[in-house]
Amino acid sequence: MVVTIDRESRRNALNESVAAAIVAALDAAEADTAVRAVVLTGAGDKAFCAGGDLKPGADGTPFTIEAADPRHYVSRLLRRMDACRLPIVARVNGHALAGGFGLVCACDLVVAREDALMGVTEVKVGLFPMMILPYLLRVLPYRRLTELCITGELIRAGDPEAASIVNYAVPASELDAKTDWLLGRIVDKSPTGIRLGKQALAKIREMSTDAALEYAQFMLANMARTEDAREGFAAFAEKRPPVWTGK
Repeated sequence: MVVTIDRESRRNALNESVAAAIVAALDAAEADTAVRAVVLTGAGDKAFCAGGDLKPGADGTPFTIEAADPRHYVSRLLRRMDACRLPIVARVNGHALAGGFGLVCACDLVVAREDALMGVTEVKVGLFPMMILPYLLRVLPYRRLTELCITGELIRAGDPEAASIVNYAVPASELDAKTDWLLGRIVDKSPTGIRLGKQALAKIREMSTDAALEYAQFMLANMARTEDAREGFAAFAEKRPPVWTGK
C-alpha cells in the first residue's frame, strides 16, 4: 500500500488532518491481509514532508496543544507507526525536514533521492525538534544529532554520513525502481516472522541486555510454533519455495 502526503502546494507539510489520515491508512493496511508492506511518500518531486506547517494561522498546526486533550497528534502518529505490524518504507521523493525528517526516522526502511536534503531546522524559528527526538536518537550518533539540532544544518541523502539514516540513496530517475526492488525482497518473506520480529525489535531496543535475552528466548520459542515457521522448515527440507499463510 502506498500512502502519499498530498499537500504539494505546502511542501507536504504535516498537520493534524495529515497525521490522522496516515494513522487511518496504517489501520486499513493492517486490516487487509493482502497488504505486506506500506510505502510512505510525498506528492510531487520537491518535498517528502517539510515538517509542521509554519504558515500563520495554518490549519492543524503542530505547535499547540488542546488544553482539554493534551495528547499531541504527532505523538499519536509516531506511536502508531511504531506499533505497525507491517514494514513501513519511506520513499523520500524530496526534502525531509523537521517533522518530515522525524517521519523518515520512524520508518523501518528508507529509499531516498540522493539529492534530497534532510535535517531539523526548528532552531531557525526558535524551536527544537522535541516530538521527534526519540526517533532521531535511534538512527543518528548523539554528537552529530546535537550538532544538527543546534545548527539547523542539513545533510544530503547521498552523503556518506547519511548511511545510518538511508538504506539506499539513488538518482531521482531510479527512485521508483529501487523502491520496488526493496519491496520485492520483503513481500516474499514470512508475514508472521516480520510481524513478530518487528514487535521484538521495538521491545528489545528499550530493554537491558539481560531482559532482552530472556524476552528473546520466549519469542523465539513462540515463533517456532507458528504456521509460517513450520511451513518455512518444511519448504527448506523439501527444497521448494514456501507458501506463507501469515499465521
